[in-house]
Amino acid sequence: MPKLKTKSGAKKRFKVTGTGKVLSAQAGKRHGMIKRSAKFVRNARGTTTLSDQDAIIIKKNFLPYA
Repeated sequence: MPKLKTKSGAKKRFKVTGTGKVLSAQAGKRHGMIKRSAKFVRNARGTTTLSDQDAIIIKKNFLPYA
């Protein structure tokens, strides 16, 4: 079998932790912060872990060697 290529966009956007969870940036923070509540902006700082269903897709299709 040939080697699988990692998707370049995925390796820039996702990181796999030591326990196998997938970290990604918080969604909804590119623009329009003025209309979002302060609580939303505060809670959307940093990174978040993807749900298990999404993590399976990322690890299987986009990051085969992670």
